[in-house]
Amino acid sequence: KENKRLFRFLYNSYVSEYEFFLVFLRKQSSCLPLSSSGTFLERIIFSRKMEHIGIMYPGFFRKTIWFFMDPLMHYVRYQGKAILASKGTHFWNKKWKWYLINLWQYLFSFWTQPRRVHLNQLANSCFDFLGYLSSVPKSSLLVRNQMLENLFIIDTRMKKLDTIVPATALIGYLSKAQFCTGSGHPISKPIWTDLSDWDILDRFGHICRNLFHYHSGSSKKQTLYRLKYILRL
Repeated sequence: KENKRLFRFLYNSYVSEYEFFLVFLRKQSSCLPLSSSGTFLERIIFSRKMEHIGIMYPGFFRKTIWFFMDPLMHYVRYQGKAILASKGTHFWNKKWKWYLINLWQYLFSFWTQPRRVHLNQLANSCFDFLGYLSSVPKSSLLVRNQMLENLFIIDTRMKKLDTIVPATALIGYLSKAQFCTGSGHPISKPIWTDLSDWDILDRFGHICRNLFHYHSGSSKKQTLYRLKYILRL
């Protein structure tokens, strides 16, 4: 246990120095202000988020100057994984990738395999909410308004958010709570004989609250009906 604690302490110290260096570069040469930044220290992980970053920094080769400016940039580290989200083009995202790899290698003597850094393209329907990027598809909605009865009709096209119910993830969640099997088949009630009434009601209430808060606005109800069937048996 002591070795694990020492390893975690050294790991957090090392990454903290690296992230502090990124913030230092931004303060020294940034063209845009830092709109929000936060650090969360925990037992194992801490994360830092930076938005609206513009960095101009001499490259690791004398004649190279790299200029990075993005009107919307997010950086988060969670559970040992660093995530960099940007609305820029694929070209600038590749630039960011090699910039970070060279930063680790030349300034921190830390070898990083390029194949472990992945570039994933998000859908065009992503939107920014409370500082986080969320991918929710948009669908068109036709609203018909009638003005001054029998005079004329106005058709207005609107866009609405169409949330997706993650069936696999929710069934896996119900499976852990012993409501169904991993394939979605309900489990018979006798299996709950070892649980108290309070435990059963608490599990049921917790799951129903989560379904209501996160997925009640979905227009695709098939998955919700399937989950309702599992919970009612």
